[in-house]
Amino acid sequence: MKIYSYNVNGIRAAMNKGFAAWLEQSGADVVCIQETKAQREQIPVLELKTLGYDCYSYSAVKRGYSGVAILTKHTPKNVVYGMGIEKYDSEGRMIRCDFEDVSVVSVYHPSGTSGEERQNFKMEWLKDFQTYALELQKQIPSLVFCGDYNICHKEIDIHDPKGNKNHSGFLPEERQWMSGFLDSGFIDSFRYLYPDKKDAYSWWSYFAQARSKNKGWRIDYCMVSKFIAQRIKDASIDASAMQSDHCPVCVEIV
Repeated sequence: MKIYSYNVNGIRAAMNKGFAAWLEQSGADVVCIQETKAQREQIPVLELKTLGYDCYSYSAVKRGYSGVAILTKHTPKNVVYGMGIEKYDSEGRMIRCDFEDVSVVSVYHPSGTSGEERQNFKMEWLKDFQTYALELQKQIPSLVFCGDYNICHKEIDIHDPKGNKNHSGFLPEERQWMSGFLDSGFIDSFRYLYPDKKDAYSWWSYFAQARSKNKGWRIDYCMVSKFIAQRIKDASIDASAMQSDHCPVCVEIV
């Protein structure tokens, strides 16, 4: 199964920038989408259907904000919307599809860049998300958590670690959380296969030609439960995809 994660920064805008063409050539079995920025009726499900994908989506209450989706060529046996906590579910941050031998989650972690209130919200979310993930893992050992985590884990994952050490997304407490999450039973599939690969980023600012200069951050992950670590065949980052300020990241499992 070839599983992608892609923060599209607005599914309708991404469609206008060639998302359908990217999807058609991707070979994806499942695509976890973040930041749909659309209500369910605004998502172009018919066009996606013609490409062979069913679309399951979970929108934020606030229109044009957040939202997650899963596009899949395989019919899930079960779909779960949200994580059962209202303050998070109202922002449309998680959706899960259970397949026969693996469950795939599309998750959009909050950003803390807008100020202290949202940074505090982010840290609360991270704690509650880990609790949720660990409880879910007891029920479903074969898990893949794909999404925009809004955190660079290590210095190798960001172009300027010293200059960004006090910025949300690379704060010590966020990085410490990531280490703890991985230690609790999950694998960063990309680093699992490519521990020393540099200049591998998944997000670039729109300012100062950051993308053309590859001054990026790796904040998008396909996290796999350690229970299925031996099933990881490959992991990759498709920096050539230009539909968003993020690019798709991928894990292949057998």
